[in-house]
Amino acid sequence: MVDLEFLKKQCIEGKSKIVLLVMDGLGGLPVKDGMTELEASRTPNFDALAKKSSGGLVDPISTGIIPGSGPAHLGLFGYDPLKYEIGRGVLGAVGLGFDITCDDVAIRANFCTVDEKGIVTDRRAGRISTEICTALCKKLSGIKIPGASLFVIPEKEHRAAVIFRAKGLGADVTDSDPQRTGVTPFDVKPLDKKSRKTSEIATAFLNSAGKVLKNEHPANMILLRGFSKYPLLPSMQEVYKLKAAVIAVYPMYRGLAKLVGMDVLRTGETIADEFAVLRDNYGRYDFFFVHIKKTDSYGEDGNFDAKVHVIEEVDSSLPKVLDLNPGVLVVTGDHSTPAVLKSHSWHPNPLLLKSGFCRYGLMKRFTENECANGGLGRLNSLEVMPLAMANAQRISKFGA
Repeated sequence: MVDLEFLKKQCIEGKSKIVLLVMDGLGGLPVKDGMTELEASRTPNFDALAKKSSGGLVDPISTGIIPGSGPAHLGLFGYDPLKYEIGRGVLGAVGLGFDITCDDVAIRANFCTVDEKGIVTDRRAGRISTEICTALCKKLSGIKIPGASLFVIPEKEHRAAVIFRAKGLGADVTDSDPQRTGVTPFDVKPLDKKSRKTSEIATAFLNSAGKVLKNEHPANMILLRGFSKYPLLPSMQEVYKLKAAVIAVYPMYRGLAKLVGMDVLRTGETIADEFAVLRDNYGRYDFFFVHIKKTDSYGEDGNFDAKVHVIEEVDSSLPKVLDLNPGVLVVTGDHSTPAVLKSHSWHPNPLLLKSGFCRYGLMKRFTENECANGGLGRLNSLEVMPLAMANAQRISKFGA
């Protein structure tokens, strides 16, 4: 696979627009009547599109590796997630508009429920409302930590961003979030000398947070993961010669897009809102990343039928995208989140690619199995952007 330095030399200016539509956690497993969520969905518009598209399956990182959302999206943008490793904390903080400095360590936080023994019984505290999250963040913001400044910023539902600010902080520490229920939160431990101070600050914060939240319900504790510092990445403008924009409801995905140089287009909460923003800004950009979150949320909740409903809702709005007639339309997921597993999985994602230059005629529907026979084969996520750029006629010939 080619790297970004090579692509910088090969990518050229062009007029064809690219839309990357990512349904988070799209891929599934056959459960209900032997069907995946995609197979169980009524998707006449996606199925019609499939008949005029190339298809394939995409591994976000590598075969058998379970990806987080950050690295999975980076791969789709063409940034090697093994080289450009970005912590979840920075993604959330940047997406919320927080002005991160070189003295900051940003952390992803989940409000959670613990029992009287301190054992985690719900990692998401029943997905509390954003209003409750905001009130709890205000309470936690009153915690004082000697030698450090503290910022606690509500994100959405049970999620928040926590930022520690002090000189000489490292981010190489372990998470307190055990990523499962039935156990107590982990101790935060430093993995190098530079991160000892960070672990001490985090431990002090968590001890105080437990006291502040002890009488709250269901969000009576907070979990920390994704300790990270601000990275420097080449922009999509530098690499691809694209003026790019993101349309996403959740701050983390806006943050990730900002890190690679995309402009953030503000949107309402619904899928219809997101597609309306795409329509209203279509003339201003070359590349649009449109992110749909609820497919992943319902997969993590184990709610097969609700995930199907979101897929069908996107399908019903798809004509709004097709009416814009983008030169290249890519539809895929960042990773699979089968409802039966209630978590991210290692299974490859289905992918459709529609352009004026793709080979088609092999698929009848937009499903995992149909995409497996769609002509593109099994791809690594790093191959998606070069493929989209080639179909947009934005890559020059290599060699004589």
